[in-house]
Amino acid sequence: MEINIVFQIAAVGILVAVLNQVLIRAGREEQAMMTTLAGLVVVLYWVVEYINTLFETVQTLFQL
Repeated sequence: MEINIVFQIAAVGILVAVLNQVLIRAGREEQAMMTTLAGLVVVLYWVVEYINTLFETVQTLFQL
């Protein structure tokens, strides 16, 4: 696993957390929730291929 993906996920998490707090303090709770969901979707899009590789490795390991 590349260490670069970990830093990218951490950067998105920090950015989403800051934006979330700013939007909540501004009274924009709906936009804060949408920002959080958008961050989650971006991270899941990045991680899907690693999850696929994990499942393939487990299948190979246990010969399923």
